[in-house]
Amino acid sequence: MKTNKSYAKRLRVTRKGKILSRAPGQNHFNAKRTGAERTHHKHPNSLEMTQKNRSRYLS
Repeated sequence: MKTNKSYAKRLRVTRKGKILSRAPGQNHFNAKRTGAERTHHKHPNSLEMTQKNRSRYLS
């Protein structure tokens, strides 16, 4: 099965195998947010995936 490239480009796998994704909702309309909200969205989110999905999307 081929890797889903559109999905794989949005993720990053660390050395220990964690899967990190960008926090959602930070592309536009950020001017009205507080500084704390904008800072909070800069940190990546960690994803939990089953082995089946990991092999499907990231192999």
